[in-house]
Amino acid sequence: MSRLSIQGGRTISGTHAVSGNKNAALPMIAAALLSAEPVTIRNLPDISDVAVMLEAAAKFGAKVVRDAAAGTATLTTPKLKTARISSEMAAKLRTSFLFAGPLLARAGRASLPPPGGDAIGHRRLDTHFAGFKALGAKAVAGRKTLRFRGELKGAKILLDEASVTATENILMAAVLAKGRTELYNAASEPHIADLAAMLNAMGAKIEGAGTNLIRVEGVEKLSGCDARVGCDYIEAGSYIAAAAVTGGELVLTGIDPEPFAVLEGAFKRFGVTWTISATDKTLRYVPKKHRRMRYDLGDAIPSVADGPWPAFPSDLMSILIVLASQTRGTCLFFEKMFESRLYFVDNLRQMGAKIVQCDPHRVVVTGPSQLYGGTFSSPDIRAGIALVIAALAAKGNSSILNAEIIDRGYVAVEKCLSSLGAGVSRS
Repeated sequence: MSRLSIQGGRTISGTHAVSGNKNAALPMIAAALLSAEPVTIRNLPDISDVAVMLEAAAKFGAKVVRDAAAGTATLTTPKLKTARISSEMAAKLRTSFLFAGPLLARAGRASLPPPGGDAIGHRRLDTHFAGFKALGAKAVAGRKTLRFRGELKGAKILLDEASVTATENILMAAVLAKGRTELYNAASEPHIADLAAMLNAMGAKIEGAGTNLIRVEGVEKLSGCDARVGCDYIEAGSYIAAAAVTGGELVLTGIDPEPFAVLEGAFKRFGVTWTISATDKTLRYVPKKHRRMRYDLGDAIPSVADGPWPAFPSDLMSILIVLASQTRGTCLFFEKMFESRLYFVDNLRQMGAKIVQCDPHRVVVTGPSQLYGGTFSSPDIRAGIALVIAALAAKGNSSILNAEIIDRGYVAVEKCLSSLGAGVSRS
């Protein structure tokens, strides 16, 4: 178990280069199995989830050449060795299930255990099953193994929820299916567009990625390509929050401006604004002396709710709760997507935050509160970084246990924060 030791009360300021988006990188690695030719992926974040996903791809038969420092990996899969994945590998990473679509498309079969991942609540696989069945696959859900088999044909598919991973899985299966596929109620997150751009560069025929209606004309085979992972706007939002709660000024480089149009409304609610230069892909945050929550008309207490894109992303809810605890005013947070994500607020209350948990999905936060250091354990990636941000703003020293979970989504967090003035070390 890894531990982060954090000295509270130090200002986070400086310049930070934003990493590649983990949520784009993982499906792009899976998609590389769709071609027998070399596929190079650039701007890969050097995080443990990427390492595990590349390890899984190698077990399926991909020859993987990686330069972690340069953020590149080339996968060449002339032949699939197997269409199965071990339970040990699946337990390490929920997105191991993203191999189901490519395996089914290329080998006509896939056999995977139920996936692992963060314990933030139930995440159903029904939408994946329904999509694969609509494409002509036979699906069997056993207690320990999920099996898919069949020749795929294009179909009109209405997803019962705008699931990101289901959209990605079905999209990867559909590119090699015979005929035309129309995917309604598709997820529209930026990483869906990244995946589709990569598949199109490989020779797929996809239209509408980034909207809720995606059309795919199946092709016989895909070629190699050179693709790039977009910026991790969740990481960017986390570092902006760290600067805001410690009174620092921050410049982020290597950003893609588009996703920040979705984030800015919620951050403005807590007095956090930024400017973006699309020319050199930089974002600048300058702190305000006295941040206040912006109330609704009639001076009503505001609320922040998450949802499918372009609603505010669930992955930033934990971070925004910490930001609210350091902003004058009161706000209701409504976590609609995961019933266990908000349980981490018990740790914030122990630190001194004024938070009332109404139920598993809603908390009320009143700020600002003086936070005090302590010892806490990271329950998931986003709650873990939220606790780190709270510790940076706290009086005294803190220890965050189980820090290896944070490493699944954030590159060398102790080094990056230390370069910005934080006192963070790992043991």
